[in-house]
Amino acid sequence: MALSDINAAVVGTGFIGVAHVEALRRLGVNVVGVLGSSPERARQKAAAANLPDVYEDLDSLLADDRVDVVHIASPNHVHFPQAMAALDAGKHVVCEKPLGLDSNETSQLVAKANETGLVNAVCFNIRFYPLVHQMMAMVAAGDIGVPRLIHGSYLQDWLLLETDWNWRLEADKAGRLRAVADIGSHWLDLARFVSGKKVVEVMAELHTFVTTRRHPEGSVETFASVSEDVPLVEEEMVSDDAASIMLRFEDGARGLLTVSQVSAGHKNRLTLEVDGSESALMWVSEDPDRLWIGHRGRPNEVMARDPGAMAEPAARIAAYPGGHVEGYPDTFRALFSRVYADVEAGKPSPEPDYPTFADGHDAVCVTEAVAESSASGAWTPVRRD
Repeated sequence: MALSDINAAVVGTGFIGVAHVEALRRLGVNVVGVLGSSPERARQKAAAANLPDVYEDLDSLLADDRVDVVHIASPNHVHFPQAMAALDAGKHVVCEKPLGLDSNETSQLVAKANETGLVNAVCFNIRFYPLVHQMMAMVAAGDIGVPRLIHGSYLQDWLLLETDWNWRLEADKAGRLRAVADIGSHWLDLARFVSGKKVVEVMAELHTFVTTRRHPEGSVETFASVSEDVPLVEEEMVSDDAASIMLRFEDGARGLLTVSQVSAGHKNRLTLEVDGSESALMWVSEDPDRLWIGHRGRPNEVMARDPGAMAEPAARIAAYPGGHVEGYPDTFRALFSRVYADVEAGKPSPEPDYPTFADGHDAVCVTEAVAESSASGAWTPVRRD
């Protein structure tokens, strides 16, 4: 089966759903339809963003025999039932993170995916900046010695004000964690991917700085500003605006992470540094085409993204020559290119080179430990049973 013979449908017509559609079109995959929170809202978004036909409901999408792959980019609380229904319908599934609201849901999805033998992926797309793959390859090759300290942050400011609002602030839709589940999970996945080590224990403190928010009655698009010219209602907040997390990895490496969605001036800044026994690596998402390499006894280096100079795993996912910046939309294309290689084959590879439901389950296990640690004030093991 060629890519042009594969049909996909996307659940969700918000910011991320549109990113899925655009990346699939770049690959040559046919996107035959989208599903929104309501047919009316989906049709409005489809007209504005040049999206394909709109399904009336999930049942009609799953009943469409043309659809081979379902992409789930809906609010968190429906990921589990939608992904389970898609697998039951015999569709391959690409799901946004978190895979489910808790590890019970995610473990069921892992089991169902294994039972069906269908391709399954979680959209940890930030792995797919080429220089993140370069970091992974250099650590695996021993270029920096033994990883000792893995640290960094993920900072945004889109929820800084008390009038900032989105469904991610609603616990019944997003789950009990917000900043950690939304963006912290990306950083935690990167740390595991680059280092090759799982987090085994955490010590965390969650912070809720904006304790009361004012928002419109209706929905608000992600990253959109709320006008105070419309009637606003007040709501008490309990989910995390930010978090401070210490980490213990397999084989003794240590970590430190700061997560915040209330840091003024930072639109979407992820920083990851891996300090080894011989050298160090640092990458910043807002400058994605440069990798800092730190040394003790000689000058530091800055490696530019260049397919001709990078390790094979990194060069393989690069879409443009050196000097032509690759950014956030390109990560979706790179991720989906690996997923759809398995869709073409009709089943997952023995060792998929993309994040699967198993990776999504692991991420939820870590974030559950973060919540437990913050509540207890103690070091908490990550339970993966």
